[in-house]
Amino acid sequence: MVVAVLLTSCSSGSHHAPTATTTTGAAATTSTLPAVRTIADMPPVLDPSNIYSASGAGMLSAAARAAVPRVYVPNRQTNNVTVIDPATMKVLQVVHTGSNPQHVVPSYDFSRLWVVNNSEGDPSQGSLTPIDPRTGTFGPSVQVDDPYNMYFTPDGAYAIVVAEALRRLDFRDPTTMQLRFSIPTPTCSGINHMDFSIDGSYLIATCENVHRIVKISWQSRTVDATLDLGADALPQDIRLSPNGRTFYVADMLGNRLIMVDGDTFKITGTIDLAATGGYGAHGLYPSRDARYLFVANRGSADRGTAPPHGRGSVSVVDFATDRVVANWPVPGGGSPDMGGVSADGTELWLSGRYDNEVYVFNTTTGRLDARIPTGPHGIEPHGLLVWPQPGRYSLGHTGNTR
Repeated sequence: MVVAVLLTSCSSGSHHAPTATTTTGAAATTSTLPAVRTIADMPPVLDPSNIYSASGAGMLSAAARAAVPRVYVPNRQTNNVTVIDPATMKVLQVVHTGSNPQHVVPSYDFSRLWVVNNSEGDPSQGSLTPIDPRTGTFGPSVQVDDPYNMYFTPDGAYAIVVAEALRRLDFRDPTTMQLRFSIPTPTCSGINHMDFSIDGSYLIATCENVHRIVKISWQSRTVDATLDLGADALPQDIRLSPNGRTFYVADMLGNRLIMVDGDTFKITGTIDLAATGGYGAHGLYPSRDARYLFVANRGSADRGTAPPHGRGSVSVVDFATDRVVANWPVPGGGSPDMGGVSADGTELWLSGRYDNEVYVFNTTTGRLDARIPTGPHGIEPHGLLVWPQPGRYSLGHTGNTR
């Protein structure tokens, strides 16, 4: 089934939540736009007006259907992963993985999940811990340098380990994780998040420490350009619009989204989140019907540790108008960080980084339906993965599927 979100009448300053109705059937492919010419071996773009048309509610691949439903929460300070049953919202186990786990990432073909342990004190001690999604069983870790985050090329040929401290992208065999080649990113201190163009030919990555983003033609192994976002910008997550034209960059310091035309690599506009209660923009997640972008607002621009019970919330941005149409605050304060939308589209799961908890927002009402403690054994939860998720293939992070 596909969940279609219908907004109540409200201004851009409203704090009301959307209401929803439910329809059945596959995602529509009625676009009259010309077909997208993609790179070799990349799956075709089914609907040029909606790159997420195969990631609609309930559109699970065979591999995703075989997975046991679980939520995996990496805890940066305690070097472990909290495993939650999404049906009961109860913690099932806490598993030690490696030093400083940052994200849990689905593989390109959904056959494996990877815990990314980047070992901040010594990048050479970084590792990737595999999880069998069919059973939830954790396997032995594989040593790789400095894996802060991980993505997959749109053709599935490589896993891309984001070696943040080393300022480079390491392209590895997606199964064995053996290194194939690297692309240095000397102008991109703090490289951490990325997304790919609609045709798969280039990626844009955020550079947290130097207020900029970089554009990389990964097949030719070249850094094409660097774009400064201004000294008041602190770029975090990045996500491509459904029509493939605009990259949205979460600016945690500016409390806004910065819109960038990927082809021209120019800023085309900004979306103010603070005006409706959004502070500390961090994670970006499209709704299952690709009408809205959920922005996880961490509540502050603090990096490292921060006080608990901040002014965290979720901003809901309409892709069609680039306007904030709702803001969902965490009652009593909190720190929404990263996560994803459930397979049926009705829940948004986010880690509460500075409050040692997990939030479950109802995407129909905007209500916080649950807050699940990860402490005292899970401290500073970060890149949460709710699994399974719809889609044909994974580009990585915490479930960027198309």
